[in-house]
Amino acid sequence: MKTFHCDHCNQLVFFENEHCERCEARLGYVPQTGEMHAFEDAGEGCWRSLNAQADGARFRQCHNYAVENVCNGMIPADSDDTLCRACQFTCTIPNLSQPENRLYWYRLETAKRRLLYTLGALGLPLVTCTEDPEHGLQFEFLEETGDGQPVMTGHDHGLITMNIAEADDAHREHTRVSLHEPYRTLLGHFRHEVGHYYFDRLIAQEPTGRWLEPFRRLFGDERADYAEALAAHYAEGPAPDWAERHVSAYASVHPWEDWAETWAHYLHIVDTLDTATACGLALLPESRDEPVLVDQTPVDEASFDSLMARWFPLTYALNSLNRSLGMPDGYPFALATPVIDKLRFVHRVISASSSRS
Repeated sequence: MKTFHCDHCNQLVFFENEHCERCEARLGYVPQTGEMHAFEDAGEGCWRSLNAQADGARFRQCHNYAVENVCNGMIPADSDDTLCRACQFTCTIPNLSQPENRLYWYRLETAKRRLLYTLGALGLPLVTCTEDPEHGLQFEFLEETGDGQPVMTGHDHGLITMNIAEADDAHREHTRVSLHEPYRTLLGHFRHEVGHYYFDRLIAQEPTGRWLEPFRRLFGDERADYAEALAAHYAEGPAPDWAERHVSAYASVHPWEDWAETWAHYLHIVDTLDTATACGLALLPESRDEPVLVDQTPVDEASFDSLMARWFPLTYALNSLNRSLGMPDGYPFALATPVIDKLRFVHRVISASSSRS
């Protein structure tokens, strides 16, 4: 993700900010410019942008910004929309009669906005189910009600369901430990599930079928019985040598999960490298034996080999910094050669889709 600044005082601000911490200007994200803007009150529920690109244009706050306080999106003042572009992708919100659910909803929307930002930056096809009922994407955020019916996080024909318990840090960490996972985050869930969506859109539904055979050579035959594979995984566990071929133990369940885990990992890589590049991060150690990072090629212009060459020194530095703070590794993975081949395939598929777009 790029870096953002307050248009009023030039303070660095985050993608999630609603106010500038220095000058207290109102902030909001404007999809049309891909920027965080600072605003001044223009009266009648409108806000005038202070961003140079906007030329004084007026905007309104998304309903979920102005009323629900779970968003920071802005809408052109002359638009008929009441929800910003990101909020239009949510079709079901949590039950707000439960006080803690508003916090969970905020965390879910925050992670979802980051996901949508990355998908847009990569040039991937991205439409709501309202715009395209057959191929659109939508999200529902549900909680378990105690009726014995569990809420399963997953994807089904463009609908991504998220169990809001995943927005509870304690619950998510307990689940991570119980499943022996090295990494489990809300954003990671979104990236994984949207990988299933893009498998359907970019591979299974690709008109020429150009990607199916290469996919099967790398990931396996997706026509294998999924329910049977999942049951075997939970009954017997992953193969002892899963790390030689897969990015995670869960990726070894079935080719669909291997793809979704690899896809999510690719998004981790490009988003983190994009942020590092935007910050001008470089590694210039005195010793020639230490990892060096000087390539500042924008992620959307970089080759896959360039991304990988930059990823290893960056994650070495990231893990070293975390350990200095007494924290677990920020990147607890080691990528075997077959995994890198799968990541390269994801890169090719995204690049081809972006070119068509």
